[in-house]
Amino acid sequence: MKKVIVDHERCQGHAMCVMYACDLFHLDDNGYNRMQPFELRVVDEDAAYTAVDMCPEKAIKIIES
Repeated sequence: MKKVIVDHERCQGHAMCVMYACDLFHLDDNGYNRMQPFELRVVDEDAAYTAVDMCPEKAIKIIES
């Protein structure tokens, strides 16, 4: 199983994660990704990896859990 983790300290509110994976990521009222770790479904892997690659702050990671 894979897990998506957002480093809240690194997130600068560029919203690239939502641009590339709007079904997976959500922003708070200030435009920051403050999501808690979540399990990644196989069908969402491509979108999630694209969001990881596109995040300019490298605030998103996918790990094996």
